[in-house]
Amino acid sequence: MVDICCIGHITSDKVVTTSSIMHMAGGTAYYFSYPFCNLDVSYLLVTALAAKEMNFVTNLRSHGIEVLVQQSKHTVNFENIYSENQDHRTQNVLQQADSFTEEFLFPIQAQIFHLGPLLPDDIPVSLIKMLSAKARISLDVQGYLREVIDKKVYPRDWPEKIEALQYIDILKADEGELIALTGCEDVRKAARIVADWGVKEVVITNGSQGSFIFYGDVFYTIPAFPPKIIVDATGCGDTYMAGYLYQRIKGAGVQQAGIFAADLASRKMEFAGPFNGAIIADETGRLLPAVG
Repeated sequence: MVDICCIGHITSDKVVTTSSIMHMAGGTAYYFSYPFCNLDVSYLLVTALAAKEMNFVTNLRSHGIEVLVQQSKHTVNFENIYSENQDHRTQNVLQQADSFTEEFLFPIQAQIFHLGPLLPDDIPVSLIKMLSAKARISLDVQGYLREVIDKKVYPRDWPEKIEALQYIDILKADEGELIALTGCEDVRKAARIVADWGVKEVVITNGSQGSFIFYGDVFYTIPAFPPKIIVDATGCGDTYMAGYLYQRIKGAGVQQAGIFAADLASRKMEFAGPFNGAIIADETGRLLPAVG
């Protein structure tokens, strides 16, 4: 059994900013995984991709990340286009991968499963239910709120949300996703709605405006920590959740875990690709300058 297991597709991404065009691996699973190179918990990534992109897995394994691969005919191919405001992006899907199966995932044991669907069919609700019988479930909801039409990604509601969210212990969404999920423009009321549906911890990020966490009928406000320089915002939310779940499984309180997560996400923005620097924090959760 591992402490944390992430389930999600690695993608082949094209990242377009106002200053550059980059081609790289991506996806929730990819960005979430890298911080665990330097965190003292046991970790497993379960992903699915085509054989021709197995170099992405080889690279992860070379950094000490354990990876289990479900074979797929294709690898997910995203195009992410950022404006000058790095909180905003346009997204296209050029190729989709096979869904995860219950048969493949059934033998895996973990204390926490972090689910990172990128598209609605990646992880069926029946699979969420199966995994919830074995462990706590953390979910990044973004993939269920996407619809692909002519390769472009559009927002949508999640028809199975009431059925599925009763099995979710920790939900991660940004403010726009939370509003789309609940139909409520007041994000604090929206967080309470999600909690009423069965979610125990609601983690809501808002880019440079910080984040908040609703847990035990208490709202915890987490500040954003400005990076020294903004190079690449892709994967910041995934980095945040890696830090948050790490702190929570180690016994940290919500506020400390949120501060650690926010600081880690900020440091990630300072360079392209996933965060894999040294991670040293003080007792409040703030990262020390030694982080590279």
